[in-house]
Amino acid sequence: MSFKKKLAAAPALAAAVIAAVALLLTSPAAGPAVAQEDADVIKVGILHSLSGTMAISETTLKDAVLMLIEEQNRKGGLLGKKLVPVVVDPASEWPLFAEKARDLLSREKVAVVFGCWTSVSRKSVLPVFEELNGLLFYPVQYEGQESSKNVIYTGAAPNQQAIPAVDYLLDQGVKRFALVGTDYVFPRTANKIVEAYLLTKGIKQEDIYINYTPFGHADWQSIVAEIKRFGTTGVKTAVISTINGDANVPFYKELAAQNISAESIPVMAFSVGEEELSGIDTKPLVGHLAAWNYFQSVENPANATFIAAWKEYIKDPKRVTNDPMEAHYIGFNLWVKAVEKAGTTDVDAVLKAIVGLETPNLTGGTARLLANHHLTKPVLIGEIQDDGQFQVVWSTEGEVEGDAWSDYLPESADLIADWTDPINCGNYNEKTKTCGGSEAAAPAQ
Repeated sequence: MSFKKKLAAAPALAAAVIAAVALLLTSPAAGPAVAQEDADVIKVGILHSLSGTMAISETTLKDAVLMLIEEQNRKGGLLGKKLVPVVVDPASEWPLFAEKARDLLSREKVAVVFGCWTSVSRKSVLPVFEELNGLLFYPVQYEGQESSKNVIYTGAAPNQQAIPAVDYLLDQGVKRFALVGTDYVFPRTANKIVEAYLLTKGIKQEDIYINYTPFGHADWQSIVAEIKRFGTTGVKTAVISTINGDANVPFYKELAAQNISAESIPVMAFSVGEEELSGIDTKPLVGHLAAWNYFQSVENPANATFIAAWKEYIKDPKRVTNDPMEAHYIGFNLWVKAVEKAGTTDVDAVLKAIVGLETPNLTGGTARLLANHHLTKPVLIGEIQDDGQFQVVWSTEGEVEGDAWSDYLPESADLIADWTDPINCGNYNEKTKTCGGSEAAAPAQ
């Protein structure tokens, strides 16, 4: 057939194809099969980097959610339906997080998403979740200064990590602080809060050193040398580290290379847990610190059961657990309870049902979801041991309520978040009795 004849026949052919597809879709055999398949499953989105600089931290979280889904399905699923995971890889690229989130909500029609690590990834997806009314469970400690209706913050707010960690160091006699972080939202905002808090405690501005490096930074020789000089004035000095991802490996190696020990200049990490230490020779790092709300080394029956289940699921007795995994454990269990209470996975119904719900944490206490979409959490300080685990050296007596807005920054001192009536606002000004009009604060620069 000539090109002209093929072109002339195209409309007729297209019409025939459309008619055939229409007939297929409206036939008794095809229609109910599709509807029945959709009715029997609940899709759960998993939005964690499986490649790139953050894969060192996030791959484990993907596996943890898959384990939780498998366990729930063994219990009979949810609302009589099977949970089906939909895993995507945003590859540590922040714009790709938003694209993958939109795919999960619009195309895959997931009921909920568990994901993100860095605050820049969360900031990237936030407009998508708010536009499409999706539900995100965010499992990592963060800088606060935000509360969205569409996000459940299961990691620590600054008053559940940064402030208690600073208090611990002050109690140990530390007078000089080197704030070292990756150059993005969380470290800059967290350090802004820490700096303001230190000034209220009488620490002088000249006794605060601040440095930021890009994601994946590898050459730490000159920066560690600066920290060493900063800490050799005869005044007790500590590092507060908000370094994220695989940059932690060369950072700690350089500390050891320059003979910076926990006795000389202790490091208090906010983003280093058991998973990050599993790739490092930890013997030179013994005594350095981390502040979290969970450590694998905590002894209680619930944690022992979780650790055993994880090692069995992952088929590797050497794999470790960590704080963000516990946050997903808590968040997943709260979501299941909220769906059961609401009798539906509808986001608005689940959000209404979830506030006030409680579930056991893995440290022997209880996590309760507050009206500001944050949790009650214990705060633990741990020392690195030579086996890559942490020995708890300090903890709060009970759970601390997460505060979305810092009391130490003037722009947020009067703000609260409350997603229940009559306030129903993420940044409500208690003095002016008005809602700020935005569910989330703009990222710190």
